Amino acid sequence: MHSHVAYYGSGSHFHRYGTVTTLDDGHTHNLGGNTSVDPGGDDDFHIHYFSGTTTFDDGHVHYYSGTTSSAIPLPNGYHYHLFNGQVAFADGHVHQYYGQTSVEI
Repeated sequence: MHSHVAYYGSGSHFHRYGTVTTLDDGHTHNLGGNTSVDPGGDDDFHIHYFSGTTTFDDGHVHYYSGTTSSAIPLPNGYHYHLFNGQVAFADGHVHQYYGQTSVEI
């Protein structure tokens, strides 16, 4: 079984993502994981979905979900996506987050 898709648009793939939230209410949270799988095909403007739970910090977690930007091609044929959003309200506050994914896997 192949674990890596070498070229943009050549087939099914996903991305890894990870970042740290903004500092709010005196603390941050980490979040990360794998995006949804894109089945491949001819759509150069595809997106991925992601969701999860932040790390447990300051006595609580936050839930989050979102979609990435469209693919951003790289000169070597790979691509990545941008992502950003706001975690769900918990413990009286929210945090913002942003980042970029890995290249496709």
